[in-house]
Amino acid sequence: MKALPHTHRYAAMISRFLIAISLCWITAATTPLWAQSGDTRLARLKYRGGGDWYANATSLRNLTRFANEHIGTNLQLPEATVEAGSTDIFRYPLVHMTGHGNVVFAPEEVRNLRAYLTGGGFLHIDDNYGMDPFVRTEVKKIFPESEWVELPFQHPIYRQRFTFPGGLPKIHEHDGKPAQGFGIFYKGRLVIFYSYECDLGNGWEDPEVHNDPEEIRKKALQMGANIIQFAFGQ
Repeated sequence: MKALPHTHRYAAMISRFLIAISLCWITAATTPLWAQSGDTRLARLKYRGGGDWYANATSLRNLTRFANEHIGTNLQLPEATVEAGSTDIFRYPLVHMTGHGNVVFAPEEVRNLRAYLTGGGFLHIDDNYGMDPFVRTEVKKIFPESEWVELPFQHPIYRQRFTFPGGLPKIHEHDGKPAQGFGIFYKGRLVIFYSYECDLGNGWEDPEVHNDPEEIRKKALQMGANIIQFAFGQ
């Protein structure tokens, strides 16, 4: 027996309805939590290995205030602390990582960080001096298919609200090396920005912590605001 014409129409309608429902669920599942909650904060990454992930205690607080004032963000305080393996990381559009020593990511943390970064998150790593070899080893676990790329001075991250024609500003001197900005890209999107031989986080700290000249602190905060503006605008 042939199916009646209206049966085909009903089947097509049901099919379209089910597809629409599926798309709604997919959209909800893949929309980052920070876009759903409206509670937007910067977060500090807590990692294992013995390195001082908690370094530069006042830095994100000052950067948040500077960004709100100068680039029109509406970031809340206090900043958050999030562990590398926690699903809470999906609540934060930008995670900051710093320290002087060892970094270790367990396999479940590697999977969590990759899901966060490939799903729209952004990680800024700021070598506070001494963490470089560990950073390179552990990031390779997250993106084994990718290599670090030194960003050219023409890259948009240096040309947001503030312009840095010579790339990263040099905040503190260590080994006489120039400040460099490296990136990891995923499908054409910059997902990790690594500031090396720069010490941006030190420049974000309260003035009395390092007694840096005001002009140096200003450059550090301006570059930090650029990172936020770039990350949010991708």
